[in-house]
Amino acid sequence: MTTPDEIRHKLMDLVQQRGSSKTICPSEVARHLGGEIWRVLMPTVRGVGTQLVDEGKIVTLQKGNLVDPRQAKGPIRYRLP
Repeated sequence: MTTPDEIRHKLMDLVQQRGSSKTICPSEVARHLGGEIWRVLMPTVRGVGTQLVDEGKIVTLQKGNLVDPRQAKGPIRYRLP
């Protein structure tokens, strides 16, 4: 089973690889770690993403606009601040 710490590490790794001008989808993190059962990880990935937003390490975007991950409905993206 994938831990929140593993998710945190992979999420930060992916956003850092992309740089501050590009985004990642939470599903990319889940797919890297979960393989065929990646969908099961999505709530945890989004939860870890919210923690990272709260810490100021990443931002959440929806349709190119900054959003609060707790309020966002539907697809979101992460990037460095």
